[in-house]
Amino acid sequence: MEKALKFAVFGSGSWATAIVKMLSENLDEIGWYMRSAYIKEHLKKQKHNPNYLSSVEFHTEKLKLSNDINVIAKYADVLIFAIPSAFIHSELEKLEIDITNKIVVSAVKGIIPESGKLVGEHFHDIYNVPFDNIAVIAGPCHAEEVALERLSYLTISCADPQKAETIANALSSDYIKTKTSDDLIGTEYAVMLKNIYAIAAGIAHGLGYGDNFQSVLMSNAIREMKRFIKKMHKLKRNINDSAYLGDLLVTGYSTFSRNRMFGNMIGKGYTVKSAMMEMNMVAEGYYATKSAKILNDHNKKKTRLPIINAVYSILYEGKDAKKVFKNLVDKLD
Repeated sequence: MEKALKFAVFGSGSWATAIVKMLSENLDEIGWYMRSAYIKEHLKKQKHNPNYLSSVEFHTEKLKLSNDINVIAKYADVLIFAIPSAFIHSELEKLEIDITNKIVVSAVKGIIPESGKLVGEHFHDIYNVPFDNIAVIAGPCHAEEVALERLSYLTISCADPQKAETIANALSSDYIKTKTSDDLIGTEYAVMLKNIYAIAAGIAHGLGYGDNFQSVLMSNAIREMKRFIKKMHKLKRNINDSAYLGDLLVTGYSTFSRNRMFGNMIGKGYTVKSAMMEMNMVAEGYYATKSAKILNDHNKKKTRLPIINAVYSILYEGKDAKKVFKNLVDKLD
């Protein structure tokens, strides 16, 4: 009989907490790394995360908690990273354990700003993890709905179908339905891009655009996503699958979407800095916007990206959102 793989989650935000909850439905023990000693001690004593999804109560006897990344990396065979992309590089710099033979799963939803690489590419290039040992978790799935045990869907992408199935089985439950895919790179780009389009949807809402415009914006966003991903990684894929279109729609429309919330505040006149401070949460799409723009600009043949370019000009060039969207309207069909 094969030895059961040990799973661990890295991060202490809402998505990391939701993933630990999912794993708790199936596994007797889960490693959990968090930077904060306070959160670790609070979890041990009070059985819940004090900062995120605090309604979720854990059976703490199942949790192997540590604020030493190397302890948890050494313990587990499957390492699920759910640290925001803006902070993952500095966390990984603490890693001293050889993870070459570990299965690395990205639940990061963004590009690593310091390297400009997808998380999977970063682990492959810097930590020598084979692509067959790298997987990506995509939605549509909001952490808040996992906490409420509302029916949610996950797509696990990995070049090795058996590993994808193993991860999917560990996350499945009555309220979590899973499927697998071999489109590792395409899925990871989709996870990154959806957050940019959610910011665009939020800006539109903040500016007072209605549902009719939102539907046009989202239908253009999925076509723009298709062009971008095809340019970056040509592979036969159905862009209407839930990992692409489904995840885009929930991130663009849901009141739980922090990227939509961030965009809504920008549309209402907040500066980037003030919106981030008030939210007290990371809007991954802010960093993804810059990464997507750079990736496209460095391409020999640029892809037409009117929505991404519009969001970039507002967030990074300080252009007036009302004027930018007035121009964007004429570029959509």
